[in-house]
Parts: sequence; structure tokens; C-alpha cells
Amino acid sequence: MFSLQRKTAIITGSGSGIGKAIAELFASQHAEVFVLDLNKTSAEDTVKAITANGGSATAYAVNVTDQAQVKEVISTIAQKVGRIDILVNSAGISHIGRLENTLEEDFDRIVQVNIKGVYNVMHAVIQYMKVQGGGVILNLASVAAGLGLSDRFAYSMSKGAVVSMTLSVAKDYISHNIRCNCISPARVHTAFVDGFLAKNYPGQEKEMFEKLSKTQPIGRMGKPHEIASLALYLCSDEAGFVTGSDYPIDGGFIKLNT
Repeated sequence: MFSLQRKTAIITGSGSGIGKAIAELFASQHAEVFVLDLNKTSAEDTVKAITANGGSATAYAVNVTDQAQVKEVISTIAQKVGRIDILVNSAGISHIGRLENTLEEDFDRIVQVNIKGVYNVMHAVIQYMKVQGGGVILNLASVAAGLGLSDRFAYSMSKGAVVSMTLSVAKDYISHNIRCNCISPARVHTAFVDGFLAKNYPGQEKEMFEKLSKTQPIGRMGKPHEIASLALYLCSDEAGFVTGSDYPIDGGFIKLNT
């Protein structure tokens, strides 16, 4: 089950964190994976990890905010392999702040990466999926899209937009056999979390990690491979009846905290 054999998958932000876990899992299920990331070295490291385990992957350094660059890379991939079966939009950034202390430049950066970046890649891919008669798009949203999280004004706004874009694409392209869903994780333990704690709570990292972990009723943060497993299902043929849905994966955060 959940084989991705003979399928091609483009995964943005897959040089690290959740995106990397998705890329590695998809490759282990025999997809030909294209690793897109702003950081070329990180993208190449993911490819090395995949190929070391017998998988097939290619790295591309891409700034998802640059539409021309995105279109060029997607065109190159399409010409190389002939079709694009799966797109996972995992590239994204975070921001801490409420309305009054969110600077204009911070707001604009969130919009450019988390909203325009998702739009740019979907916009570039959709034409190929239409021509080939189908495909799957999966976007990474967040529990912040539907809840009022403290000090996450711009980030929450951007993830709400991701959910809305997901629903629109699912509706508009269902007749083209294109499925579009999104995943909304709660806190997931990645290198970003460790960096955030080291920067903002020096000397208190362990204490704050435990505090953040316990905000999930299950008592811990999620793990990247757990998010990747849900992504695999949603992008596989077994999920052929699933479209236009936002899947929380949150350790009970939404339902058990409200």
C-alpha cells in the first residue's frame, strides 16, 4: 500500500524539517523526488540521504517568492520526466508577534513566502497536471489557521490563506482529476524549534521545550516522520476519494484544548 512507484513528486522546503521527512519517505516508496529549497546545500544533503538509501532524487535551489524562477525550474523538471504527479508545498517561515508589534517588512515577508510562494508553485504546476489528466497537490498549513494563537498574527493569517487556496484549487480543478488537500500540524520538533529556543530562551531551553510540548494534550510535540506519513497517504492512490480537506495532526490540540 501507499506505493508511489512511477510517480514524480516535487517537494518545496525539503532541505530540512517536515519537508525533508516527506521527501525521504516518498523516495522510500519509490517516487522520483525533486527537492526544492532556498538553501542549495540543504537540498543536496536531502538528496544524498535519499540516494544513500537507494532512492532517486534531484536538488534544485529555488526561491519560491520568485515566480519566474519557479516557472523555470518546474518547466525543467516537466521536460526532464514528462509529468508531475505530486506537489507538496512545505516551504514556509514563521513569525512571532501580535498586530501592534508586527512590522510592515515582517508582514510582507510572511506574505511573500507563505502565501505567494504557495501560489507561485501551484500556478506553475497546475498546467502540467491539467494536460496529463490529473495530479495531487498537498499544502502545509497549521493549526494556527483556525485558532487564535497568541503572538502569531501574521503567521496565522498566512496559514489561513493556505487553507483557503487549498479549497479553491480543489473546487476549481476537481473535473481535471486534480486533488488538493492540506495538513495542519500543531508544534513539530524540528531544528527550527531548537534554534528558536536557543535564540529566545538561552539557558532555559529544556524548560521551555517541556512547556511547549505540553501545550499538546498528548504531552509532546509531533515528529517530522509522523507528518510525512499523513502526507504519504494523502498523495497516494489510496486517498483517491479525498480532496478539499484540511487534516489536523496535532496531538489533540484543536479538539481537546477548546
